Amino acid sequence: MPLLYVTDLAYPARGRRYCDEDIFLTSRLREHFALALCHPADARALMSGFDAVIVRNSGPVLHYQEEYDAFRAAALAAGTPVYNPLTGRADMAGKQYLLDLTAAGYPVIPTVDDPVRLGELPQVPEYVVKPKRGADSIGLTFTATPDGPAGDVLIQPRIDFAYEVSFYFVDDTFQYALHAPDPARRWELRPYEPTGEDLAFARSFVEWNTLSHGIQRVDACRAPSGELLLVELEDLNPYLSLALVPAGVQDAFVASLAGSLRSFLG
Repeated sequence: MPLLYVTDLAYPARGRRYCDEDIFLTSRLREHFALALCHPADARALMSGFDAVIVRNSGPVLHYQEEYDAFRAAALAAGTPVYNPLTGRADMAGKQYLLDLTAAGYPVIPTVDDPVRLGELPQVPEYVVKPKRGADSIGLTFTATPDGPAGDVLIQPRIDFAYEVSFYFVDDTFQYALHAPDPARRWELRPYEPTGEDLAFARSFVEWNTLSHGIQRVDACRAPSGELLLVELEDLNPYLSLALVPAGVQDAFVASLAGSLRSFLG
C-alpha cells in the first residue's frame, strides 16, 4: 500500500530541524510501507497515485493556504484516506477550539477573540495577542492594551509560567513527554516524567478531540498556582522532537505509528 508522505524538508523552523525528523521517520516506516515524499504544495496533484496520504512536518498552512484548502477539498471529495484524519477539531480546524474550551471550562489559558471582551480575562499587566489564523508564533505580540478586529485575533493573559511541557500521543495511547525548563527557550527540551494527574490532564484533550487515529501533541504550561493549562492541541502536523528521546522510546513510537496506520487503512 503506497503512501504519500507530505513534508517540507526545507522549512526553517526555529530551534527544530524538520528534515532530520522526517528522514528518520520515513527510513523506519519504509520497513512497513512503500513511501514517496512530496512538498505540501504538491500533495493535491500527486495524491491520486497513492492509497493514502500522511501529513507530517509540512510547516504552517498559512504559507500555502490556497494549496492546502484545495488538497483538503480534493481528498474529501475523492475519499482519499488522510492521516491525521481531516476530522480533527483542534489546530487542524483553526484556533476556535481555544475559545470553545475556554467557554466549556477546560483548563486552558483563557482566550477571547474580541478586545471588548477583555473583562472576561484575568486582569494582568500584559496580554498575548496573535492572529486567529496564525501558527508557529507568527504575528504574536505582547501588549497592555490589546486591539484588533473582532474575530480576527486571539487575546490571552500573559502568564508567568514555570515551564512548558508537551505530551505526545498516537491514537489514544501516550508515548512520551518533554518539557522546556527555561520558558525563554521553548525548543530546548528535556525528558519529563508525567504524574498521573498530568496524564489525565493531557488525555482529557485527546478525548475531547475524538480522533479515532492520529498523532497529537498536547502543549501545556505550569501556571504559578501549580496547575497545568493548555497552550495548544496540535493535531495537524505536530513536530515530535523524536531526536530527544531514547532509542527505545523512538522504537516504541514507530511501532505505535505503524500499527495505527495499518489499523486506519484497514
